[in-house]
Amino acid sequence: MGRAFEYRRAAKEKRWDKMSKVFPKLAKAIQMAAREGGGEPEINSKLRVAIQNAKAENMPKDNIDNAIKRGIGKDAEAINEVTFEGKGPYGVLVFVECATDNNNRTVANIKSYFSKAGGAFTPSGSLEFMFARKAIFEFKKAYEIDLEMLELELIDAGLEEISEHDGQIYVSGDYTAFGNLSKGLEDFGVEVKKSSLQRIPTTLVTFSKDQMIEIEKMLDKIEDDDDVQAVYTNIAQ
Repeated sequence: MGRAFEYRRAAKEKRWDKMSKVFPKLAKAIQMAAREGGGEPEINSKLRVAIQNAKAENMPKDNIDNAIKRGIGKDAEAINEVTFEGKGPYGVLVFVECATDNNNRTVANIKSYFSKAGGAFTPSGSLEFMFARKAIFEFKKAYEIDLEMLELELIDAGLEEISEHDGQIYVSGDYTAFGNLSKGLEDFGVEVKKSSLQRIPTTLVTFSKDQMIEIEKMLDKIEDDDDVQAVYTNIAQ
């Protein structure tokens, strides 16, 4: 009984810890989308995607609604998207996407994570060619979905790859095809769980276990920052 209780408590604390980090980031994405395009997801595709991704992480409806209200309020704070490129320990390439209401704070914080780990920023745009920007869609495989037919339907929409892993289907294409792929999946009757624009490394590099310990320390600090929305690397593991 004691061990079971401890396990359940540890599992619950782990979920709480994840929520305390993930929910604020999701709320910021919703708030930013609402401020840019209004609070109606039916006519604001960016907001619709942000809400979809929040629901995939089991974010409560009240949290979502409050984020929308903050975004469309007359005193809504301006949140801007900024990116940072750099090299970390052992030359690992790192691309960081942020959403911030204070650019000076975000620059200082992200720069400190790199410098304390022996890394540094690289000139803006220097890593763009090392990461291909892709539109990624994820949904649960359903027995009634014919993947061959879906693939044929999505080719004209910009589909580059469709794959299956652990019962999940992943659809990808160039980032410019995001809207067409989204509509194609919707027209086919697919209920997308998550969708996003991601940066996929064009060349992967393998690091030793000892090297990964140092690299992961830096990445953990970056990912835990409230302003950070996504972190991409060229790590092969």
